[in-house]
Amino acid sequence: MNWDRIEGNWKQAKGKVKEHWGRLTDDHLNIIDGRRDRLLGQIQESYGIAKDEAGQQVRAWEKRNDKVFDETSRRIARENAGLLGR
Repeated sequence: MNWDRIEGNWKQAKGKVKEHWGRLTDDHLNIIDGRRDRLLGQIQESYGIAKDEAGQQVRAWEKRNDKVFDETSRRIARENAGLLGR
């Protein structure tokens, strides 16, 4: 998963992250701001798990949500291309 896409679509990604890791608050999500390293740290802290376990959870989440963010990125690119053509 390309985390540049996640960072660029963080508003959409926040909902998916919160669905999966319900202990993360809106304040946590604002701190994470689409950064993978910050997400890992917040998961470790909030769930009291090791870095390796947090990494495994994030990799599994990435695999489950990869298509969602591919489709969102393509839609945004099409919308932006339409705006540029005006």
